[in-house]
Amino acid sequence: MRPALQLRTSQQLTLTPQLQQAIRLLQLSTQDIHQEVAQMLDENPMLELADESAPGVFPHDSPHPATQSEERGAPEASRADDSGTDDFSNEQPDWNLGGGAVHGSDDEEGNYPEQAAEQASLREYLHDQLSTSPLEGKDRKVVGLLIDALDENGYLAQDLGELAELLPAELDITLDDLETALVQLQHLDQPGLGARDLGECLALQLKALPEDTPQRDLAIRLVSNHLNLLAAHDFARIKKLLHCGDDELRSAQHLITGLNPKPGAEFDRSVADYVVPDVIVEKHRGKWQVRLNADAMPKLRVNRVYANILQQRSDKNLSQLATQLQEAKWLIKNLQQRFDTILRVAQAIVDRQGNFFEHGEIGMRPLVLREISEALDLHESTVSRSTTQKFMLAPRGIYEFKYFFGSGLSTESGGTCSSTAIRELIKQLVSTEDARKPLTDSRMSEILAQQGIVVARRTIAKYREALHIPPVNLRKSL
Repeated sequence: MRPALQLRTSQQLTLTPQLQQAIRLLQLSTQDIHQEVAQMLDENPMLELADESAPGVFPHDSPHPATQSEERGAPEASRADDSGTDDFSNEQPDWNLGGGAVHGSDDEEGNYPEQAAEQASLREYLHDQLSTSPLEGKDRKVVGLLIDALDENGYLAQDLGELAELLPAELDITLDDLETALVQLQHLDQPGLGARDLGECLALQLKALPEDTPQRDLAIRLVSNHLNLLAAHDFARIKKLLHCGDDELRSAQHLITGLNPKPGAEFDRSVADYVVPDVIVEKHRGKWQVRLNADAMPKLRVNRVYANILQQRSDKNLSQLATQLQEAKWLIKNLQQRFDTILRVAQAIVDRQGNFFEHGEIGMRPLVLREISEALDLHESTVSRSTTQKFMLAPRGIYEFKYFFGSGLSTESGGTCSSTAIRELIKQLVSTEDARKPLTDSRMSEILAQQGIVVARRTIAKYREALHIPPVNLRKSL
């Protein structure tokens, strides 16, 4: 076969830097957007926060510098290339930078966030308690050693025998010294700390209660010897082993459930995560409407001083400044496009989930990404990026966009019921069941079938586990 040359025409999508930035900004969360903006403000002198009182900012009502130059008859070489840039007089949206990432005000009397008081760690707290105890010398040092060996929940996970073998011989610390120090540690101010397992932790807290507490001794025997039976709700066997009645066991169980299984967790210094909603859902004239959250939107503009320099001079040394001007304009335009897309997707979700906002989870309908993409004429991947780590604030709480998407199950009437609504029905059934005769998964399936919703028993079990609802034997009480 002879080699030959052939010409073929084909179409290929090229991801320009501007398109790549638009895609990346769309999938970022609000916190990530604030970090991105803060970084761009540091790196790009052509970009700044919009502040009407600050120099170098384009006010909304002032003419564009490029327009002024053209009116004065500026040479064509000094004008922005229309093929490479857009008129950035239309790219100055009034974004409001929220979350305190960057501020443009120098007001010394502004409202600053209140600093939370620093909380002592578990080890700091126990060492402070140890310093006020009557222990001295070697005893205090051994107790301090055990304090440093506790985990974040306040348990001593390491075996005392192993710990004694690991200690240097010159310290002259025996196993008896460690056992004595453990008792002293367990009798510091916080009951339950220094326990080696859950049963010992609960027993230490029960022993710290007044001796005349009803069923205190029964509760101590229960957690010390039969905690596994209590966890399995095997009340019949417990009553037989401990020779007690229903009322006595119920009182002991009430004492145990009021204890803290992780006494060291209250000293945890981890900071709780928080989210800034991208949109706010409100009801106006009987219709649910969505608006952008101003606190989530950066307020950016192009710097007037540097823009004027670039417009009035054609020096080749200013090529880097021209590149930064283009990058600043791209960022402003892509941010505006990002929030416009999020707003459109949010409104489409709210329009289809109106029953949820009226009646709660029970009114959720099945919804998939394809339905939103077809309604808005957007690619499904764009809708997916617009719903990932994006949140809406509604009267019922804060929800991630993806929360409103889910598959559906068929009903006898030929319709569908969303999985979220079915989970809510399961929660309602469990909340109203007789604690002495809780509903089995099969029984809940039968009840839903009577309401026209066909759900298999294994599906009920899957949803129940997702809701962290224990099985029927663990929900049974006296």
